Order: sequence, then C-alpha cells, then structure tokens
Amino acid sequence: MLAFRVNEKDFTRNRKQPFSHLLLFMLNLLRKSIGIEIDNFVRFMSDKLGNTKAVDFTTSAFVQNRKKIKPAVFQYLSEIITTNYYEIEESSIKLFYGLRILAVDGSIITLPNHPTLKKDFGFSKNQTQREIVQARASVLYDVMNKFVLDSFISHLNVQERELALKHQTKWKARDLIIYDRGYPGFEFFKAHLDRSIDFLIRMKVAESNLVKDFVQSGKRSAIVEFAPGQHKSFKDKDYNKTSHLKIRLLRIELSNGVIEILATSLLDSAKYPHKMFKELYFKRWEVETFYDELKNKLKIEYFTGYSTQSIEQDFYCAIFISNLQTVVINGIQEELAEQNKEKEYAYKINTNLSYGFLKNRVLDLLCSVTPIENVLKELEEILLKNTIPIRPNRTNLREIGKYKKRLKPKVLKNQKDAI
Repeated sequence: MLAFRVNEKDFTRNRKQPFSHLLLFMLNLLRKSIGIEIDNFVRFMSDKLGNTKAVDFTTSAFVQNRKKIKPAVFQYLSEIITTNYYEIEESSIKLFYGLRILAVDGSIITLPNHPTLKKDFGFSKNQTQREIVQARASVLYDVMNKFVLDSFISHLNVQERELALKHQTKWKARDLIIYDRGYPGFEFFKAHLDRSIDFLIRMKVAESNLVKDFVQSGKRSAIVEFAPGQHKSFKDKDYNKTSHLKIRLLRIELSNGVIEILATSLLDSAKYPHKMFKELYFKRWEVETFYDELKNKLKIEYFTGYSTQSIEQDFYCAIFISNLQTVVINGIQEELAEQNKEKEYAYKINTNLSYGFLKNRVLDLLCSVTPIENVLKELEEILLKNTIPIRPNRTNLREIGKYKKRLKPKVLKNQKDAI
C-alpha cells in the first residue's frame, strides 16, 4: 500500500495520523463538515482500539496528509474487491446468453467553484450564463452483477468516446458492452472488433445513409458493411476509405411505438435471435441507476477539498464504497429470494439506507478490529429488515426539454438523506 505514497519519504516518521488511519478515515463516507467527521472517527476508533491508540488530529493535519496519498490507491482497493469477487463467486456470476454484460456511460459531475478546479477540469455555463465548474466521468459497469470495473474523472472537454476506449484495459473475452447514441463510429467499432469484444450500440437514424436505408427497408435485422467517413484523413490509420466492417443492424419497437435502431457485432441470428436484443439493451439502464446512486445517495458532489487530487480521491473512494456495498448486497440475494416467496411483490434492498448503514461499519470491515463475519452478519440482518417492494410496470413520463427553462424547478423529494 505504501507504493501509493506521493513521495517515498511520506509516512516514514511516527505521525498522529499514519497512512492506514488516513485511508480508513477517507473511506468512511465523509459527507459532513471535516471537523465533525474527525470527531466521530476518533470517538469510534477509540472505542474499538482503546483510548490510548486512537489519536486526535486536526482538519489542517488531514488536509496536509491527504496530499501525500495518490488517488490511485482507491482504484487499487476497488479492483481487489471486484477481482476477488469474480474469482471466489465464479459459479454465481450472472451472464446473459453466456456473455458478461457491461455498459459504458458518461456523466457530468459538478465540482466546487474554485480557480484550480476550473483550470484543471473546465466549466460550462448555465441558463443565466453563470460559469459552473464541472468534470466528465465515465464508468465501465457490470449491469447484471452491479460492479464498477473501471472509472475515470477527467476534463470536461474530453469526449465520451475517448474515455470509453480507455476502459479497454478491463475488457475480457466473452464481454459484451452496451453503449448509447453518443458512441457509434467506424474507428470505435473497429477498436472492439480488433479485440474480439462484442458490442450493442444505439444508433441515430441520421447517423449515416446506411442506417437510413435500413430504416426504409422495413427489415427487422440485416448485416451491412459499415465504411469510414470518406472525407476524413486516414494518415497514421490502419484502415483506409475502402475498409469495411460487418455490422448487424436491428429494428426494435418499444411499447410506446417508438422505433430504435441498434448496431451489434453479434452477427449469428440463430445463436442471438432478434427477440433477445430489446431485453439486452434495456439492461443498459442499470448504469443510469448507478449514476443516480453516485450523485443522490453517495452524494459524490459533496467534495471534501478544492484540489484536483482531493477531487480524484473523493471520486475513486466513492466508487470503492459502491463496490463494497455491492459485495454485501449480492451476498444476501438468496436469503432475500426466500423472503420474497411469501410476499405479493418481490422486494429489494433499499440502496439509500444501505449506504447509511455502511457508515462506521466500513471501519469495522476494513480495520479487522471486530471479526469480519460478525460485522457482515449484523449488516446483512439490518439490510434484510429494510427492503422496498419492486412494483412492476411503473413508469415515469419523461418531460423532454423541461430543463431548458430559465429556472430549474425545485422538486421536493420524499427520500431522506442516509449519509
């Protein structure tokens, strides 16, 4: 772990806040004033370790010490969780037609209004032309097993397609990745096919004449030859204007009558019939749900600092907590299924409350003061007591363009903050 120190000499002296305690503190869902969080942390650790072992520290000391830690440490911890889960729980990993279903999506994260962050991440202007400091995030998400396999937070000007291709270090054989409309392109398709990675991408009807011709044909499925744009430079490319890729186009009719066009690398219609793709593409919604959790339940935009380093630390720390929560919830799915047998509706874990229950228990899970089995059992029992029903066929009418109004409406929510 000490490999994630900014300098080799950091944390070599006996300090009030050693490397391990600093990590534990940062992992404990810091969403209140740092002073309050420090007081709660010291009190909690004193009870667990004994009054002589948990040493108090100041907000200033925390701010100075966090500069010595690379944000990548949280990416490393998150990867340990996911790698171990896929290896240990291999037999229970959920697949679809034998494929691991992943999704990539980007989202805009609002940052504190600070000159350093404005320079490093960029800004946009709202309806009143006020400058809002923002960053662009991208995640590679296992939609069936609910894990973030890779994540980035970057400058607002970095395009989603560029970030998506950075995730390819985590691609594996038998992966299928789902994308929305912002990603299609010859080079993007080719990057996947060169690595034998399957994809499913929603296409704009105006994407190309090839798509327009397919729409007009009335066919439900067709294999077409996709060519690169003829007016672009091919310098330093491993393809030219005569290159072609075989892509399968699919016409999907939604329940509201809207027609969607999907492009996929799964060409075998016998092995992958047309009827599977509507359900498959709908699974992409899970990555949207993840961003809702990240922003509204984990409250990622409640950052604890004004430096680029602190923003990255907070972001990757939240990803780690999300994956940790997934491990716990996945571990009680069988018990939850048993409970659901006697109920009118199927019930699921209340994810908002689950993050609140993780507060402080994260410390128990990671510092090994209390046996992990005891902590997990307590956490699982309390999660099973706090479930919410899944009511089928419930939809919310989408109001297109509602945020184009000059003032964004204030919407009071029934959901209360859990952390």
